[in-house]
Amino acid sequence: MLKKLFVNGKKILFSEQSSVLSAATLIMVMVVISKILGFIRQRILFTYFSPAETDLFLAAFELPDILFEVLVFGTLSASFIPVFTKYLSKKQEKEAWYVASSSLNILLVLYCIVAAFVFVFAEKAYSILTGGFVKGMVGVTGGFSPSDISTVVSLTRILLFGQLFFVASSFMTGILESYKRFLFPAIAPLIYNLGIMGGIIFLSPKYGLYGPVIGALIGALGHLLVQAPVAYHMGFRFTLVWDTKHPGVRNLFRLAAPRIFELSIFQVKRFVWLFLGSLTVGGFTYLKSADLLQTLPVSVFGISLAKAALPTLSQQVSDKKAFMRTFFTTLNQILFLVIPISVFLIVLRIPIVRLIFGAEQFDWAATISTSYTLSAFALGTSAYAASLLVSRAFYALHDTKTPVTVSIATVTINAVLGFLLVLTLDTGTWGIALAYSISGIIQFGALMALLLQKLHASYRRFIIPLLKMIGSSVVAGLAMRIVLRLFDRSVWVKQLSFLSSKDVIQAIDYERFVLDTRYSGNLLILTIVVSLIGSLIYVVLLILLRSDEVWAFFGFAQRIFNRKIAPIPQSESEQISPSPSDSGSN
Repeated sequence: MLKKLFVNGKKILFSEQSSVLSAATLIMVMVVISKILGFIRQRILFTYFSPAETDLFLAAFELPDILFEVLVFGTLSASFIPVFTKYLSKKQEKEAWYVASSSLNILLVLYCIVAAFVFVFAEKAYSILTGGFVKGMVGVTGGFSPSDISTVVSLTRILLFGQLFFVASSFMTGILESYKRFLFPAIAPLIYNLGIMGGIIFLSPKYGLYGPVIGALIGALGHLLVQAPVAYHMGFRFTLVWDTKHPGVRNLFRLAAPRIFELSIFQVKRFVWLFLGSLTVGGFTYLKSADLLQTLPVSVFGISLAKAALPTLSQQVSDKKAFMRTFFTTLNQILFLVIPISVFLIVLRIPIVRLIFGAEQFDWAATISTSYTLSAFALGTSAYAASLLVSRAFYALHDTKTPVTVSIATVTINAVLGFLLVLTLDTGTWGIALAYSISGIIQFGALMALLLQKLHASYRRFIIPLLKMIGSSVVAGLAMRIVLRLFDRSVWVKQLSFLSSKDVIQAIDYERFVLDTRYSGNLLILTIVVSLIGSLIYVVLLILLRSDEVWAFFGFAQRIFNRKIAPIPQSESEQISPSPSDSGSN
């Protein structure tokens, strides 16, 4: 019996995920779990620290994460897996391991050189990036003080050491995914989050903000250790080799160069967010907390479905009808799922923020600021989710220039709008989110127009389903808003109800049917009920409008449960497990 359990357990842990949908479903589940842990981590953080203190903790992650994302993730996501799997497909495993070890050593040295530069100049960088020199301008109440910057720099320098573990563990991720083992790469971000949570709970009472940072170091080490044994089982052996002239190594870094350049441009958004968010006390915390919420549907539905569709789109390039059928079906499914969620985030912004982040030091003012920011983010959530698929459609057509060019233009628009809204119009943190949403909508519109032009496809296949989903979501949202206000006791007490007449309110014994939302249990019940009502209205309206997306979604769900899925093509080379940044590490 024990032997059978051991054998079955080993099969589950080390088995190959040999289909697109099985891999995507696994990653989707693990991303959800990782995001939930991210929410729990954030709530625990607010139990021990105020938003002003959390600003410093979150800001400390920015430079180390940017360095990792550009140098390490840029290299691995663009080139390691295709180069490594090419040797494996030719049965040249010894050569594959040689390239892996040499590339890892080179990247470790490069990281240490750049990290040393960041270590030395961190104080100067954060003095500029946190906007202290514009303090006193219209609406500017924050800007980190010299002591704040000193704390952030100390935390940053510690985190730079932790990224060394991520350099090595990311190579483990690439190796395992090359062998189509996605479970442990998906578990690793969970370990990282648990490390931060443990640091907050057990170390913060004694070490303050250094507690979660030490926890991040422990989590980063766990991120490596959970994958290393499986990589060892696959055959990886670390060796001290350095061969910059090897064709595989040269090809790896040659392929990575354009991706590194692209990611470098995209970091402008993070610099803008840090600068503008730090201008208000607690502003960066409100911004990152709202972003953590709005990225959930993008990660779960946008990334998973877009990546699952890429191999099929790549195979169908020569068959235009099949290509467009796959593209529009997947696009409409993403929009079908994400548009109503965006509306739900807008309508239920305050209950959601209160339930997830409403800890001891996250007060009502923080709740309101974060909820406004979440609403502004939600306006562009569906656009960003859909853009992930549109970009991959261009990749399948062997056109990487168009999406990169549009993305760079989007980053520019985002930065200009952000500065205009915050510094000129005094919008506060929600203006940063609004700028992000507007630029995302522009990006999606431009990409779609260019793709449809490239395919000579009709706009009707895109516009009509989109209008049906938006219209149904808006109606569902209005109904949710009415139900939410009708059964919320605080609305009646404050006389903010749509029943504005005081005499009418006094004549109704509202205490018999309303819920006192000062209590978390009642607030959770009301939020769930309102969400179910909105979902039902949304689906019914789409059925009445004869939307194909409803039935396509039911069919898609049925295929998942029936496991009727196609194998992953050997040419699939994209890294699809959650990266550390996907897990809410910043």
